Amino acid sequence: MKRVLIIVFIVIMIALIVFLFNTIHILKTEPVEVDNQPISGESIVFHEVKPRVELLDYNISHDEKYGGVFVNISIEDFNNLGFEYGDSVNAMFSNGVNVIDIPYYNGYYAETDEPLLVAYPGYDYIKLGINYGDDLWNVANVSGDTTCSIFLNEPRKYLDTQKIRDIHYEDEQGDMDDETFSNFRPMNIGGLKENMIYRGASPIDNKHNRAPVTDRLLEKYGIKYIIDLADSDEEIVNFSSKEDFNSPYFMTLYNDNKVSALSMSMQYKSEEFESKLVKGLTDMANNDGPYYIHCQEGKDRTGFVCMVVDALGGATLNEIINDYMKTYENYYRINDINDQEKYNLIKKANIDAMIKYMTEEKNMENLKTSDLSELAEKYLIRIGMNQENINKLKVKIIDT
Repeated sequence: MKRVLIIVFIVIMIALIVFLFNTIHILKTEPVEVDNQPISGESIVFHEVKPRVELLDYNISHDEKYGGVFVNISIEDFNNLGFEYGDSVNAMFSNGVNVIDIPYYNGYYAETDEPLLVAYPGYDYIKLGINYGDDLWNVANVSGDTTCSIFLNEPRKYLDTQKIRDIHYEDEQGDMDDETFSNFRPMNIGGLKENMIYRGASPIDNKHNRAPVTDRLLEKYGIKYIIDLADSDEEIVNFSSKEDFNSPYFMTLYNDNKVSALSMSMQYKSEEFESKLVKGLTDMANNDGPYYIHCQEGKDRTGFVCMVVDALGGATLNEIINDYMKTYENYYRINDINDQEKYNLIKKANIDAMIKYMTEEKNMENLKTSDLSELAEKYLIRIGMNQENINKLKVKIIDT
């Protein structure tokens, strides 16, 4: 009987040892990595590993009109991968060129000459570009055979800028008057002739429901010559053939050779932009006003060109800035009283940068006492406009 009890005791001990061994083995699992931090099985039992946010080897295409690289995935599909506006991302092309730590925004909120990934409303795809800078397609030396991968670098790194700059306007007129809705106004500042030059939205591209309204204003204010910064002759013909086309006054001027169709990009530092600017202002000099200057919204390309014209006409620094920022009041209700933070950020990133480029002056304070008319004339000579046409333009637009 004693022998049986000893055998039973030994069996129980063996079973206990096996149980303890298996339990210890389970608790001493190999460490796993979560967000690059090793976590031991001693301190965690279950953990869901966060998937990496990435887009791998997508085809690209060239934004030939405005410059930049479309990555051929829709904004919705890209965001569904886990990317969010305000994130920092890394873009890597298959030719070995990498663009590291750039912001992902739903608008062109980066500083001038800074790269960004943008999901602009109305775009078919997300786009990599250099804000107001050189064409990234050429800078990165990519082609139609190149692919692009995008990786999340740091979540929400640029979220503050995204929140501040995330502004949108309505495409329905509502109770707005025609001039405000179309961002339409005369440039009656400095020594410019009264009601000689107007600026605003496109009277031909009806993407934002403003073309027919703007066209009525062209006739109302007796516009005789148009500087169309946005469109080529082919694009104008295409617009005029659409079913919803309703801009007869514009087409009357166009058919009478009173429209300078320049099809400019937004890269105001490029030689192409500058050569087209010279052509547009030369066309003004050789035709009678009143003149109308526009792109699509009357904001970026129009903003730069009108800044040059304002300065040439003897406007002060504050007058030039106010003329530019009026667009943001018309579209977004942003001014230096009701939203000073957004106002100052937009001013610094856009019009301040444009003025510094034209004048080659880095300190805005110095420009308060500078002869901006002289600096604008030097700029025009620098980019290839001859003195004879500059003088003719001044006679056309400046009070003597």
